[in-house]
Amino acid sequence: MADYRFLLIQALRPPGPPASGPKEAQLMNHADVAPFLDGIAWDLHPGPVAANDFGTAETRAEFAEVGVRRQPIVREACASGKYNAIVLLGGGDPGFIEAREIGQSYGIPVTACAHAQMHVASMLADRFTVLDVAELHNMRMRDAVVQYGFADRCASIRNMHFHLPRPENGDLPAIAGEADKAARGEPSAMLEAGVRAVEAAIEEDGAEAIIIGCSAAYWLQPHLQRRLSASGWQIPILEGYRCAILQAKLLVDLGFAASGLAFPQPRPARWRRRKLV
Repeated sequence: MADYRFLLIQALRPPGPPASGPKEAQLMNHADVAPFLDGIAWDLHPGPVAANDFGTAETRAEFAEVGVRRQPIVREACASGKYNAIVLLGGGDPGFIEAREIGQSYGIPVTACAHAQMHVASMLADRFTVLDVAELHNMRMRDAVVQYGFADRCASIRNMHFHLPRPENGDLPAIAGEADKAARGEPSAMLEAGVRAVEAAIEEDGAEAIIIGCSAAYWLQPHLQRRLSASGWQIPILEGYRCAILQAKLLVDLGFAASGLAFPQPRPARWRRRKLV
C-alpha cells in the first residue's frame, strides 16, 4: 500500500484567528468523510483569509482573490517535503489550475472537489447535473464546467436558491441550520428543494449522475442518496471531498502529478512548436 501523506486545504476562512481544536472537528461533514481518510496521514490547513468581511466566496472576483491567496499555502506545503498530495477543499475550486502548476513543479498531485466530481460523474454516466445553491455560485460552477472540458457532459446546473451568508441575503432562504435539521430528522426546506431539483434534472434534463456544487451543500449527499434510492431512482449523488481524496490516492498510486506538457515548467528540456486548441 502506498504511503499517503495529504494536506487538505480549506477554501477560505473568515477574518480573525483561525479555528482551534481537533482537525476532525474543523473538517466539515467529517463523519461522512472519515472512511475515505482511513489509512491516510492527513493535516488540515484553515485556508486563506476570505476576501470579504463575511467569510464566503461566490462572485468571480472573490473566487479569483481566494485562489491567489491559496498559492503560497500550496507552494509552502509542496516545498516542506511532508506531503505527497494536496487536496483543495471547497466546491468552487479557487486557485486549482494554478495550484496544479505549482504541484507539478514538485511532482506532487493536487486535486479539487468540482474537478474530481466531474471526472467521477463521467466515469459513471454520460451526462451529469450540478446541484447548486444560488445564482452567483451557479456561474462559478458554469465556468468550471467549461474550463475543465465537460460542457458536453453537463446536462444542467440546477439552482436550489439557498444562500451563503452575505449582507444582501438576509431575507433569502439560508443554508445555515438546514444540515442540523436534517440530522435531527426534522423537515429541511433545503433538502426538499434538493430532492425536487434532482428529480427535475433526471426527468427534464436527462441527468444520469448528480454532483453537488457548493461545499456548504455537501451534507446533502447521504440524505439525497437515500431519498432518491427509496423513490426508485438509481442515480449516483457525488460529493466533492470524497471524490478529491480518492482522486489524490489514485494519482499517488499511479506516480503522476500532472502532465508536464499541460503544465510545463520554466525552461523545459523539450518544447512544442505548435499547440492545438
